[in-house]
Amino acid sequence: MEHQQTKKGKNLFSFFKSRDNSPSSSNVDTPVPNEQPPSKCQRIEIDSTSIQSDPALRSPIWQYPVNQRDAFRRAYIEKGATQPKLKEYPRSECGKQNRRFQYSWFKQFPWLEYSITNDAAFCFPCFVFENERSSRGSFTTGGFNSWKRVNNGERCAFLMHVGGPNSLHCNAFNNMNALKNVDQSIERIINVQSSEEIQKNRLRLRTTIESIRWLVPQACPLRGHDESESSKNRGNFIQLIKLMGKLRVDIDDVVLDKAPKNAKYISPRIQKEILHIYANKVRNKIREEVGDAKFSILVDEATDEADSEQMAIVLRFVDIDGFLQERFFYVVHVSNTVAATLKEEISNVLLSFNLQIENIRGQGYDGASNMRGAWNGLQALFLNDCPYAYYVHCFAHRLQLALVAAAQDESSTWVFFSQLTAIVNFVGASPKRHHQLQIAQANEIAKNVATGERETGKGVNQIGTFHRAGATRWSSHFESICSLVDMYVATCTVLENLVDEGSTPAIRGEAQGHFRIMKTFEFVFILHLMHKIMALTDMLCKSLQNKSLDILNAVNCVKTTAGLLSTLRENGWDSHIEHVESVCRENDIDMPKMGAPFKGGRSSKGEDHITFEHHYHFDVFNTIIDYQLMELNNRFNDEAMELLILSSALEPKDGFKSFKAGDICKLASKFYPDDFTQQEMYCLKSQLQHYELDVPYHEKFKNMSTISELCRGLTETQKSQNYYLIDRLIRLVLTLPVSTATTERAFSAMKLIKSSLRNKMGDEFLADSMVVYIERELAESIDTNSIIDAFESLGNRRVLFH
Repeated sequence: MEHQQTKKGKNLFSFFKSRDNSPSSSNVDTPVPNEQPPSKCQRIEIDSTSIQSDPALRSPIWQYPVNQRDAFRRAYIEKGATQPKLKEYPRSECGKQNRRFQYSWFKQFPWLEYSITNDAAFCFPCFVFENERSSRGSFTTGGFNSWKRVNNGERCAFLMHVGGPNSLHCNAFNNMNALKNVDQSIERIINVQSSEEIQKNRLRLRTTIESIRWLVPQACPLRGHDESESSKNRGNFIQLIKLMGKLRVDIDDVVLDKAPKNAKYISPRIQKEILHIYANKVRNKIREEVGDAKFSILVDEATDEADSEQMAIVLRFVDIDGFLQERFFYVVHVSNTVAATLKEEISNVLLSFNLQIENIRGQGYDGASNMRGAWNGLQALFLNDCPYAYYVHCFAHRLQLALVAAAQDESSTWVFFSQLTAIVNFVGASPKRHHQLQIAQANEIAKNVATGERETGKGVNQIGTFHRAGATRWSSHFESICSLVDMYVATCTVLENLVDEGSTPAIRGEAQGHFRIMKTFEFVFILHLMHKIMALTDMLCKSLQNKSLDILNAVNCVKTTAGLLSTLRENGWDSHIEHVESVCRENDIDMPKMGAPFKGGRSSKGEDHITFEHHYHFDVFNTIIDYQLMELNNRFNDEAMELLILSSALEPKDGFKSFKAGDICKLASKFYPDDFTQQEMYCLKSQLQHYELDVPYHEKFKNMSTISELCRGLTETQKSQNYYLIDRLIRLVLTLPVSTATTERAFSAMKLIKSSLRNKMGDEFLADSMVVYIERELAESIDTNSIIDAFESLGNRRVLFH
């Protein structure tokens, strides 16, 4: 009887030893009063893009905590086996012969992985389901690289690794397939739901996804300050779901309060998870566009609203249809801007999407020392890994440096811009002065329309505002000059009123000083001269920011701008002085007699006496233009580079006038030897002979002027199949970067997304929001059902979706 009582008194804790080494007591079957049962573990989700790609550098699955292993397995399965396609795999000595890995083995053995670090092959299923006790040899530990044992008939090392139906490899392969099959999971089998419930689950999740897909491309925040049920405004996300519920009864019946408490799908974690899936699908689309093509990287850094250093990465490539693309790919938070740190972060991003460093054919950065340094700069570090990743200093940045230097080196230009900035800041310093400026401008427009000096029509005669010049945007200086030219009379009117009605002596005195400056002949002369000069350079500035601009066309744009400036210098004096004189007569500005001696000349000696005309013509007009030309020639000296000279032989302008078969062959052999084998070089010469007699006389190519048009034309006419080597070379030249304007536009988007009210946004959330916002065209093409399937496959969900 006593034995039966003891047996009945046992519970679960009776079968386990105590954690301490003390002897068991008589009341071992009584639970410890303060002991709590283990809490339910939260479902772990791993980002597949952040895990290690190289098989030789991964940590074994069995080293992770038990409750996280399946999550890591799913992440690796979602990422897939690492199968890089290299131009040439490293050779290794095998006896008396040199052998190497073959890319065709991936097709023959899909489970294979290759490590660039160790030059070794690994087994992906065995890695995913390896445990501490199992031993699967070199295919999971150090890697297999005895290449001579592969093509060995029945003794093939890969076949021997696969083994029979019950081998460790086959078991791991079956386990991997079972883990991918969500429908066969235990939770799925136990939690059987009706088709009606499944449709409700999908509708609820779809509502959440569609809300995110609408808000993120508009740079709208998802969360609200107070999302409680008693709040009048629960934030954009929940309010949008409520609106969708009002429009459709079936949505209203399954969301928010009417949804299961364990599957509402409105929490911030779910929002970020869905957005991350969405963003990765956009990046995967970009990766599909790149395909096996060579590409360039455009990189720039900027600080966000939280003063964190962010690095934007843009990919430049030619797609399968022959269109030049620049796609924003990622923004990465970096702890510092040392070149080694930047290279590591860029490499991690590229390798996580199977973009190989050796396929880089161009680098586009600004002129900072950490980027362009010849020994330790970022471009030098990438050149060590890929000697054909040619660095191009951003053309737009060079133009900015050239124009700033020209403005600082010439004294009269420097004084003019100082005066211009002071006048614009003074007139626009208060809302009252701004209002007075608008009234004066409206009165002037009405007067000119009445006298017939201005035309009427839609969009004309609008009242404008002053544009202040920015330090990093030279085009803003042109906008500032244009605004002052358009509002010159109105500005003088405001300054004249402030001289009489200013509230303080300081304001009246400053207004009088600015008014006197604006009423001088020299100020008007330089104002209209800079308006002409900067109209020419502004066109160059805007063209350099075009995504589809190739480097040859960019160099031609620089040459054209320099030519126009030279023409203005040689032939523009008479028309300019005539225009300035008419402006002075209209505004009652005293004009000097051009034949009179100039009192501010270089010397008081009679031999050095100069006239006003000589001074303004040669010391001001010519000198300002000469400084502009000098800086353009100094900053844009790439036309002397052999790469650009040889590339110009591909240009189709003027009926393929620049075509030179010898230069094209030299371009391929000297600058892109890794992209053309020796045999292909012989074929290239033969293709060029046929190309010269065919393409220039085809109707499609007669009016082309850029190699971008040529590339698209070859693709559209399917001549790229006949001249595939020439097409390959054209695509390589197009891949060379021109400017980093796309990265700067990305930072403009970052300011909209990570604003002062959202300055605590996480780095991953920011990166995902930016890629969806910037590449919205690709984002819109993604099917919502694919997002639902990816969301379900990330883990065992509490409800079913199909």
